[in-house]
Amino acid sequence: MEGERQATEQEQWLPLPVETTGQPSRRQAEVWALVLDSRSIPWRLEQTGAGRQLLVQRRHLESARAELRLYEEQNRNWPPPPPAMRSLVGNTLATLSVLILLATFHNLTLLEISLPGQGVVDLRDLGALHGAAVQEGQWWRLVTSLTLHADLPHLLGNLCIGGAIIVLLCRELGSGLAWSLLLGSGMLGNLINAWMQAPDHRSLGASTALFGAVGIFAAMGTVRYRHHPLRRWLVPLAAGLALLAMMGSEGERTDLGAHLFGFGAGLGLGLIAEPLVERQGRPGRLVNTLLALAAALLVILAWWAALTLS
Repeated sequence: MEGERQATEQEQWLPLPVETTGQPSRRQAEVWALVLDSRSIPWRLEQTGAGRQLLVQRRHLESARAELRLYEEQNRNWPPPPPAMRSLVGNTLATLSVLILLATFHNLTLLEISLPGQGVVDLRDLGALHGAAVQEGQWWRLVTSLTLHADLPHLLGNLCIGGAIIVLLCRELGSGLAWSLLLGSGMLGNLINAWMQAPDHRSLGASTALFGAVGIFAAMGTVRYRHHPLRRWLVPLAAGLALLAMMGSEGERTDLGAHLFGFGAGLGLGLIAEPLVERQGRPGRLVNTLLALAAALLVILAWWAALTLS
């Protein structure tokens, strides 16, 4: 009889809070049940007048409490709080100066420029993205095409809409890093576009780099909220794709491939850059200056190659 009574007590099902904190919520009870399953501890979930109650057998009570106590201690501060807003860099004037320089260069492309031994040259013809030419090794077109525009409305559209995005990106990351990422995403997007389109495909404009900026912003938001529910870190990515759909697919002369590949390139570079910035901080003044100079020298080198090697 004594053995039967002890066996009955061992089979008795008892409620299981980790500590005396009342009955767990439905979500908490479901999570605890998963923890117990992972440790092969039998459990039972019953509905009571006050809510759901998680039960375990008396013989497993102590081990179940120990496992849940350990789980709660290890996950007490999870997920971590959202990151603090990053202070912005005061570099708006420098960024606007670069945009004004881009607008000024557009005026130069409208002039008849003569070069020794070449006569009058058409800068847009020399610098536009041309699929076959890129595939034959004219790498500079990946860069020069970003500095060209078809006409004044094309230029104004990129400056007014894309300029605001670029100003914000430069204030977030610093001018040097931001312009390097913009140039990199524009070049990479153009490279993919040149190989994916027909060999006779031609395009020009800074839109590839501008949609690269949208991709970079989407990547930054995704990385910052990676520890939070899907609805939090997917929002920036969804917003970027929505912006691409609204701004990047309209108009007869719109190069959808350039916009799409620019966005993808920016997304990829942003996923690399943002974790580095989180760990090491934004580049200091010296590194930022060197990055800006490297980007500017690359543009100058590309145009030198276009004028001398084409």
